[in-house]
Amino acid sequence: MLIRQAPDIRSSEITPEHLYRNRRQFIKATSGAALGAVSGASILGQYDGTVSAQQDIPDLVKSPFSTDEELNSFEDITTYNNFYEFGLDKGDPARYAHEMSIDPWSVRVEGEMNRPAGDVPIEDLLGPHTLEERIYRLRCVEAWSMVVPWVGFPLGDLIKRFEPTSKAKYVRFETLYRPDEMRGQRGPSLEWPYVEGLRMDEAMHPLTILAVGVYGKTLLNQQGAPLRLVVPWKYGFKSIKSIVKIQFVEDQPRNSWNVAIPNEYGFYSNVNSEVDHPRWSQASERRIGSFFRMRTQMFNGYADQVASLYEGMDLAENY
Repeated sequence: MLIRQAPDIRSSEITPEHLYRNRRQFIKATSGAALGAVSGASILGQYDGTVSAQQDIPDLVKSPFSTDEELNSFEDITTYNNFYEFGLDKGDPARYAHEMSIDPWSVRVEGEMNRPAGDVPIEDLLGPHTLEERIYRLRCVEAWSMVVPWVGFPLGDLIKRFEPTSKAKYVRFETLYRPDEMRGQRGPSLEWPYVEGLRMDEAMHPLTILAVGVYGKTLLNQQGAPLRLVVPWKYGFKSIKSIVKIQFVEDQPRNSWNVAIPNEYGFYSNVNSEVDHPRWSQASERRIGSFFRMRTQMFNGYADQVASLYEGMDLAENY
């Protein structure tokens, strides 16, 4: 049975049912590495307790995939976040994410692949890739949205470097697990570390990016520094933050929210305005910073680009 919340529900108050029942300064530039066109540029930043600009990322390429909708402010984007590793409140990540160290950082790349990699320093992971600014809509399952100018590069370009085999049907991602620095991981709100996954064709789609910045600057910790996923046609929880592991696997990954509440959060997490969440409607959304609500678009407005990926699938059953 579907139970609708009032349409004016405050998104900051929405928490999954099982949760409300329980309740740097930059590192020096790395020699020989390149960030976009800038040799040796550091992509690592850390929140110092204030909303402040991070290191500029120059010479960005403007992406043709960008929306022309009005951007949310830098303050909106950096103080209103879902990052349960730091707490359940939308303001907790901005308050506590500075406790996470991101220097040094590496990503373990493994699985069904022809070019084994192991632990790859982030400078080597990013070095070959040209960075783009992509203005994407971010739609959260709690019925709120933002328009964010991400800086990143296509995930598919990274995947090609490691030559996955034909057995690699999915890409599995894992977030940093460090409870001494990520206070939310000290509790049982989710099964830690956080895990997400994409089908290989979703991961290779040109809309899917790995982001290292926002508003032309490096990411703050509360946004998922130093490396996060952005999949604009899916609900925000698919865009896993602070990634430390990428695996090419044969079987569908058990992603964290689906493990926690399978009747509410499916593997695909495509924005489908015709299917309500069991506890609220998904037919409309509130853009952060705006009083009025707007109609939610199928696939978050990216239907022309991605609908063909799900041809023949029941998108109510495969939620």
